[in-house]
Amino acid sequence: MKFGYEGLEVWNRAVDFAVEVIDTIENISTDRKHYRLLEQIEASSTSISMNLAEGKGRNSKNEFIQFCYIARGSLYETMTLLEIFRRKKWISNSTYSQLEKEGIEIASMIKGLINSLYKP
Repeated sequence: MKFGYEGLEVWNRAVDFAVEVIDTIENISTDRKHYRLLEQIEASSTSISMNLAEGKGRNSKNEFIQFCYIARGSLYETMTLLEIFRRKKWISNSTYSQLEKEGIEIASMIKGLINSLYKP
């Protein structure tokens, strides 16, 4: 038996994206005072797939749609933190570009999922 969310390609991509983000930040060497930002990006990147899964488990399409929007918000938060890390030179431009490309694809997939849920 599988959970319903496991069949969502966007959920799988979001899990892979979170793993990539976590792997990336594990290599960041920064002062202790910045741990909060590192914890925040771990939370926001994992929140994308978690909200997709939670929404899939809800009782209605409207609730699922709402969780998809929350997942998209978590993606945007993650991308903003990655931009901050890039500007601080904690991650390279090429690393940022790779993650940005994946983030854009996931955002598009979430939008497609939302649009499909609005159809009767």
